[in-house]
Amino acid sequence: METSQLRTVLWLRWRLTKNQWARGGQVSAALSLAVVVIVSVVGLAGSLAGVLLGVLRLADEPPRTLLLVWDGLIFAFLFFWIIGVVSNIQRSETIDMGKMLHLPVSLRGLFLINFLASHLTLSIALFLPGMLGLTLGLALGRGIAMLALLPLIVGCLFMITAWTYCLRGWLVTLMVNPRRRRAVIAMVTFLFILIVQLPNLAGNLMARQKRQGRPAIVAAPEASETPRSPTVSDETGRNQWVDTAHRVVPFLWPAQGAMCLAQGRVGPALWGSAGTLLLGSLGLARAYRTTIRFYGGVGTATTKKRRRQKPKRARQVSRSARSFLEIRLPGVSGEAAALALASFRSMMRAPEIKRMLGTNVLILFFLGMMTLFGETKRPDAAFKPLVVTLAVAVTYFGLLQLMFNQFGHDRNGFRTLVLVPAQRTHILLGKNIALIPFVLGIGGIFLLLVQILVAIPFLIVVAGALQLLTAFLSVSLLGNLLSILLPYRVAAGSMKPTKTAATVTFLIFLSHMLFPLAIAPLFLVPLLGWLLGKLDWLPMGVIHCLLAALILGVFVVLYGISLPPLGRLLGRREQKILEVVTQEVE
Repeated sequence: METSQLRTVLWLRWRLTKNQWARGGQVSAALSLAVVVIVSVVGLAGSLAGVLLGVLRLADEPPRTLLLVWDGLIFAFLFFWIIGVVSNIQRSETIDMGKMLHLPVSLRGLFLINFLASHLTLSIALFLPGMLGLTLGLALGRGIAMLALLPLIVGCLFMITAWTYCLRGWLVTLMVNPRRRRAVIAMVTFLFILIVQLPNLAGNLMARQKRQGRPAIVAAPEASETPRSPTVSDETGRNQWVDTAHRVVPFLWPAQGAMCLAQGRVGPALWGSAGTLLLGSLGLARAYRTTIRFYGGVGTATTKKRRRQKPKRARQVSRSARSFLEIRLPGVSGEAAALALASFRSMMRAPEIKRMLGTNVLILFFLGMMTLFGETKRPDAAFKPLVVTLAVAVTYFGLLQLMFNQFGHDRNGFRTLVLVPAQRTHILLGKNIALIPFVLGIGGIFLLLVQILVAIPFLIVVAGALQLLTAFLSVSLLGNLLSILLPYRVAAGSMKPTKTAATVTFLIFLSHMLFPLAIAPLFLVPLLGWLLGKLDWLPMGVIHCLLAALILGVFVVLYGISLPPLGRLLGRREQKILEVVTQEVE
């Protein structure tokens, strides 16, 4: 790209940014300027702190201490960098290359401008000055050879940003379809949660192994005068693993280079600099090829092949759709069954609901792993039914927003429900039935996990399954009422309510506070079971099964009685619900 073209493109970008600030108003411009000033001051303070730390504190420390310090800096930077990538995964480019294709400018130059602009992030502004300051402080405190860390740090940041830019470009090609875009965002969020929780799981696992190895050390013969030999060997093995990881994992090379420089070896730092620059160049080249392929329309043969296969695939989907909609639910009318299947299919296609359910499963997984690897004391036999009841109650915590606002995520699709020539009772019944697979899936995993961890008797687990159905009927009864009286629109792509009034927000909060009232009957089973168990009439498992079945029968009757009046109430308020859930508030 010529110098004149570069100046023109940069001037255009600056003019567009200035116009955006002008449209935002003086307050927005002042806040943006204040953020820039604060970040700059924090960066300068971090740079000064790094210099002082290197000169005054780390000048005489052993080399392995430098390894730990740089590991902490790198992992902290990666943590904030990943947060920025996840939060700005849909960020637009500084210069839209799609609008520049018809101009006689170099696409490579535009790509490099966009790549350099992607470095203007909060994490780099906060951590890079501190890393450079620490390097300068180490050079002043330990010797001029520590300046060899500078190209290694720059190369490491270049490698991380280049491959992140490549990943973001690949995700952009996947997110052309809006529905796929939301699914990709949900998947990236899940992966981020998984990566963040992995150190916690690893720490719990190591703590468990340490506790299991403690009795063997205590039981060692007292005559032995070398009790430190196992500890020394363990420490040596741990150091070998750490050194191997630092030689293999690229983003750990700055810490390895700092330790080697402190030991008087310059070669690892130089080789690490060359390696990070090479890996970063490969990532940047890959990102450029992906970008050109995306904007240039390369791969038309694949597109034609997909178009030729499209009619066959459409016929297959239509056959599966017909077979799915032709499913008959036993004991349910055809109208309610059709509405249940349609609502279930709609929820399975909604990325926000899949993300909400997936978050519940992840939380369940991590809680189970921490319980499995942590120190857990199994409760007494009398308290095991209470543990099962608590597991059933926890099942519904992540489903309250969905069950208490059944029409909010329908948005414009609620018009179809208003125009459907079906009884409003069948609409409520169909909405409730559509939630049964989610409740049984999550609740079944909870009960299985509790049975494995706490060793619950089989009959108590059966009673817990009956309580799961009882809680579903109770929460559905309350959810039907609140969905009719207090509907609110949910933003597309998330489960967040749109901009609602303060009164509505307060009422939503109060409605969620009614959840303990809905599940209160569940605790009658362990309480009455404990009291009747004192009489030794029947085994405890049989007593809990009978009580759970009795309470389930009561709520089946209550739920059936509540449907007709709630259906009439829905018929009277459906126009108000339609106005609320279809109104777009930006």
